[in-house]
Amino acid sequence: MKLLNQLEIAEQIRRALAEDVGQGDVTTASTVAPEQRGRALIRVKEPRMVLAGGFLIERVFRIAGADPRVISLKAEGSELKAGDLLAEVEGQLAGLLIGERTALNFVQLLSAIATTTRRYVDAVAGTRAKIIDTRKTHPGLRALEKYAVRAGGGHNHRFGLDSGVLIKENHIAAAGGISSAIERARQLAPHTHKIEVECETLEQLNEAVRAGADVILLDNMTLDQVREARTQVGTKILLEVSGGVTLETVQGIAETGVDLISVGALTHSVKAVDISMRIDSA
Repeated sequence: MKLLNQLEIAEQIRRALAEDVGQGDVTTASTVAPEQRGRALIRVKEPRMVLAGGFLIERVFRIAGADPRVISLKAEGSELKAGDLLAEVEGQLAGLLIGERTALNFVQLLSAIATTTRRYVDAVAGTRAKIIDTRKTHPGLRALEKYAVRAGGGHNHRFGLDSGVLIKENHIAAAGGISSAIERARQLAPHTHKIEVECETLEQLNEAVRAGADVILLDNMTLDQVREARTQVGTKILLEVSGGVTLETVQGIAETGVDLISVGALTHSVKAVDISMRIDSA
């Protein structure tokens, strides 16, 4: 959470609330008395859930005008089960109701990412492999979604195009080959940036090694090819595997000895977890 830009998060919450509230919550205005207070109980309805984004609940309710007081809140990254009390918050009832859907939407999405990530992390336990995310995030939510991956025990790949060099097939084609692409990247990229190259064949891997790549991404290779790649490069170069990784295949990939396994599904294909909020009015 410390790496998140707090001003950007506040603005994201304001945009989300504005999208939901529009010109005003007609239902709440007609059913809730001014200054009426209440207590929100947010519970888990999933058999297993890893919490991420719980810290946003108080912020959403505050911006929604609830003047909230958090009575209890489970820790980020904690594993919860159906029936568990995720959070208990007191405040102005109108603000709690106005912020309800926005708060739940954030937590449901981020916890889904954390929960999915934890499943992948558990699947590769005991190997050297780290589970990492990709840039396949929902527009505007990248920082929060990558935070959720960390909450689930995973690791982050580069945040954006400015935070690392990853030479992929189209860059290779544009530069006229792997060696040329790496040479050009060395001339422009800061010395603090590693040069990673995507390889689809072992021949490309050999060329990338000769050209001085720091990290090699093995794209859609078979397990036998991945094992051969590890044998060829030893441990002097980081190896990343990407492409069609699933919970069913990730353990076998990890057992080949690779260092990194990138999984776009951590962020682009998760199903929101099920949580609910109930109000006790004062």
